Amino acid sequence: MEQVVEITEAASFQVKEMMRHNEEEDSFLRVAVKGGGCSGLTYGMGFEKEQGAEDDLYEQFGIPILIAKDDAPILKGTVVDYKQSLMGGGFTIENPNAIASCGCGTSFRTAKKAGTPESC
Repeated sequence: MEQVVEITEAASFQVKEMMRHNEEEDSFLRVAVKGGGCSGLTYGMGFEKEQGAEDDLYEQFGIPILIAKDDAPILKGTVVDYKQSLMGGGFTIENPNAIASCGCGTSFRTAKKAGTPESC
């Protein structure tokens, strides 16, 4: 099965640190798409204890990653990275399918899915 989302080494290090800190070492990392945001869709990441029937399972850098089958076409080719700067750090998401995004950096839309835009 082709990898849908790539997690960089820097992002995987941060995810593993968060898993340890939150006692989630036995969990999956979920990368998801939800409706909302000013462009119509938003990204979500979190930890889950169980794989659902509609989830595909991937693994990178020893991290089990869940992606819902419905989200896979929207996320295909996406790269999740972690960047550190003088003002702190945070995850960045580069999605080649996004045709528009808003200034907040977390909302987007694709040519095939506009989502449900909300005000920022």
